This record gives sequence, structure tokens and C-alpha cells, in this order.
Amino acid sequence: MAIGVALFLLPNKLSAGGVSGLATIVYYLFNIPMGTTIVLINVPLFLFALYKLGKNVFINSIIGTISLSIFIDFFDRLKILTNDRLLACIYGGILVGIGTGIVLKVNSSTGGSDLFSQIIKSYNNSIPMGTIIIIIDIIVVTLNVFFLGEVEIALYSAIAIYIVGKMVDIVFEGVYFTKLFFIISNKTEEIAKAIGKQIERGTTGLYGKGMYTNKDKLVLMCAAGRRDVAKLRKLAKEIDPKCFIIITNSREVLGEGFKKE
Repeated sequence: MAIGVALFLLPNKLSAGGVSGLATIVYYLFNIPMGTTIVLINVPLFLFALYKLGKNVFINSIIGTISLSIFIDFFDRLKILTNDRLLACIYGGILVGIGTGIVLKVNSSTGGSDLFSQIIKSYNNSIPMGTIIIIIDIIVVTLNVFFLGEVEIALYSAIAIYIVGKMVDIVFEGVYFTKLFFIISNKTEEIAKAIGKQIERGTTGLYGKGMYTNKDKLVLMCAAGRRDVAKLRKLAKEIDPKCFIIITNSREVLGEGFKKE
């Protein structure tokens, strides 16, 4: 996270939202080291965390925040890698997102918006954590534009924030995507056999009912790799040109022929 902030985002006045975004403003207005500002802003959050979230969250947050602050100030002394804001927001977002995902995956925190959102949820659990973080990020990026006077900052920062979110998802859920087929046909048995024989994928029959026709239907469900999509779709249409096919993304499939834990 520190590399992404200090060598990409901060030198280009970009923000990934949260406390680091506020620290960026302070850095350029008052020349105060970013790490120092991050620690100072997080002090009241630490106290609230100790009161509302318990000792473990409090200790983890302090370790994460102080470590991040020290490394940001260390890497800030090094030569920046690019002055191109597009490259900075992409690579900075990737690095910050990977770091954030790793920290959150082990139930820790680097303070800032994720800790603040946990505190808010302790008062009102009905508010989604993602919504809280997005609102904070929007406010911070708006403040960046107001104080630093460049609309481009908001545009590039929005890209960085989006990339951070995506990278956090990848760290949590992986990049292993598969496709899930639902096939509605009068020739489900033939299609199932052909899929098993020619594509070597298993199918499952789900009992359903067509509400328009009021007739019982057997719906085939089949998980397949991305390379199998075109072959499976063509195969089903060749057997039954009138078949109805739904193809959706599946984040993760565990079991025979797919990912194994």
C-alpha cells in the first residue's frame, strides 16, 4: 500500500480516498509528511475502536496504521516512478488494492475509512460497509479538488478508487471465473448426454415450471470454463434450435473438473 501511495498516487496529487486522501491535501498545503498526518487523523478513530470494537481491533488497527505511515514516509524519499497520472492511478490503485485486500483478509485494518465504517456499523448495522466507504471517498476526492484546484484530480482518483475496489475483490475471491449455463429445452436429455460426451462436463437437472405455458420443465444447469462457452452454446442450439439459454458469470466453482480447495 505504501509503495502505491508514495511512488504513484501522492506525487501526482491523486487519492485513493479515505484518510490517505485527506493526508494528501495536508501534504501539499502544509508540507507535513503524509505518514504523520495519517497517524494523527486516526487517533480519534483508535479511541472509538477501543470503545466500540474491542481490544483486538484496536491493536490491529494501530499496528497496521503505524506500519503504513512509516513506510509511506520512507518511500516518499525515493524517486517517483512516473509523472503520467493515468499510469499512476492504474498502478497505484493496483498496489493499494492488493495491500488493502491482504490487510482486510486477515481481519486487520490500516485505520481510515475501513475502520470508520466498522465503527458506524457498530451503531447501525443496516448500513452496508461498502456504501459508507464510497460516501467517504466521494467527500475526500471532492475536498482534494476544492483545495488543490484541479478537476483532473477527481477524474483520475475515481479510476484509482475503482481499481482499488476491484483488486480487493480479487484478493478476497480470486481471479478464477467460470460460466454457469441454464438451458431450457424439450430435448434436455439429448443435450445433457452430448455435453457429457463431447465437452466432458456434467449437468444437473432442476425441476421447474413454465408459468406462461403452465407446463413442467426440466432445466439443465452446467458449470463450464470460458473456453467451453462457444462449443456448449453451439451444441445446445444444434440439438434444439428453439432452446432457451442463460449464461451467467460464476465467481468460483469447487469440485471435480474445477478448482480444488
